[in-house]
Amino acid sequence: MQRRIVALCAGILFGAGLTISQMVNPQKVTDFLDFFGRWDPSLALVMGSALGVTLIFFRVILRRKNPLFAGEFQLPRGGRIDGRLIGGSALFGVGWGLAGYCPGPAVASLGYGLWQSVLFVVAMVVGMALWERQRQKVASAVPRYMS
Repeated sequence: MQRRIVALCAGILFGAGLTISQMVNPQKVTDFLDFFGRWDPSLALVMGSALGVTLIFFRVILRRKNPLFAGEFQLPRGGRIDGRLIGGSALFGVGWGLAGYCPGPAVASLGYGLWQSVLFVVAMVVGMALWERQRQKVASAVPRYMS
């Protein structure tokens, strides 16, 4: 139960930060990405602050033996840059630039009840489900001796 309460508090804090910084406002995001038009650099402060907090606290937290609510840290193990990583990053960036939403702010923006937010989140969930279905098909088609 304590784990869920902490997760809820972290989610509320994250959503509040996204809302206060206006990351949930697609126009603010697209203006930030429009370097040669109506560029609004204010979100750079938000991103820079998040990066600074991460750089400091990541090192502090990783000094612990384990996380508060898990037996071990779940850190990325692969360091490979492959086609999937590049393609996924490009797709994320293009989607963010065109729609002005990325997953976290899109979910947080549902609180406004705008049809654009709902449409984006529904499309995102459908896309994730289709990807998972395709991934499972490919995984089941690969012979066991190759995996």
